[in-house]
Amino acid sequence: MLTSRSTDGGHTWGNPVTVATGQLDKNWIVCDNTSSSPFFGNCYTEYDVTSAGNAIRMQTSSDGGKTWGPARATGDSASGLGGQPVVRPNGTVLVPYLSSSGQVRSFRSINGGASWRSTVLVSAVQDHAIAGGLRADSLPSAEIDAAGTAYVAWGDCRFRSGCPSNDIVISKSTSETTWAAPVRVPIDATTSTVDHFVPGIGVDPSTSGATAHIGLTYYFYPSAACSAATCQLDVGFVSSVNGGATWSAPAQLAGPMTLSWLANTSQGRMFGDYISTSVLAHAPSGSTFDEAMFAPTGGIPLTGGSVHAGAAVAETAAPGAPARGTAN
Repeated sequence: MLTSRSTDGGHTWGNPVTVATGQLDKNWIVCDNTSSSPFFGNCYTEYDVTSAGNAIRMQTSSDGGKTWGPARATGDSASGLGGQPVVRPNGTVLVPYLSSSGQVRSFRSINGGASWRSTVLVSAVQDHAIAGGLRADSLPSAEIDAAGTAYVAWGDCRFRSGCPSNDIVISKSTSETTWAAPVRVPIDATTSTVDHFVPGIGVDPSTSGATAHIGLTYYFYPSAACSAATCQLDVGFVSSVNGGATWSAPAQLAGPMTLSWLANTSQGRMFGDYISTSVLAHAPSGSTFDEAMFAPTGGIPLTGGSVHAGAAVAETAAPGAPARGTAN
């Protein structure tokens, strides 16, 4: 696993340095950018060791990524995939991830990565199998606001009777060790045929609490009941300007994409199984695939709206799932 540094906002990059070696997967990196933090300037990277049952490891750099300390396990030797570290303003590092037992869990460090505590439950995951043979799982996407509230999003079908398709749900934490029950992002009605999956959540770091600005990118099928030949893959975006209490109407950013446009692998069609940006595919030119990454010029405005998070879920909760009320 290699890390490269940029000191000019990503315009140029230095030579990569080796962080770790072995059969490693799904690394994610974050740096402590809060000048008042006791660990300001530390960087933290998470990955799993596939040859050791996806054992989770963390490494810390105290010099902006030039050199890295030893690999450390969590206090309970956790295993899983897709851990995404975020740093609170007080310097605490939170790492939500998808556990090997099918739960979204989280762990933390309060001493600048010198040690990592045991994991705590964020939520069990109830998900609908995504059609068409995509390489996808309910990996979480995490962010932090200016006050240190952590947001974790993933695909989940608990609010749809019979689990015919997934919504995007979000859980929040202000305490570092306890997490609120997941709330459904109301992109469309719980009776729709749309399947939503692989979210990438972003929070404006200058906002917080009831005025936090949130952007949420996600993939979707207009119809969950499709096949490899008929599935149409799209990219959507919604936003909130009040901490997720209400959301804008969805906007389609890309698609539809035919699954045959995506490179095939031994584990399914590869479109990016965890994101903070989106992959846009075009029809291949002969045997050459075209799966570039794009960013909108000037960004996408966060607008919010009147669609309430959690609306109407009490009538449509999946069997065995607790009904949730409207979050206002």
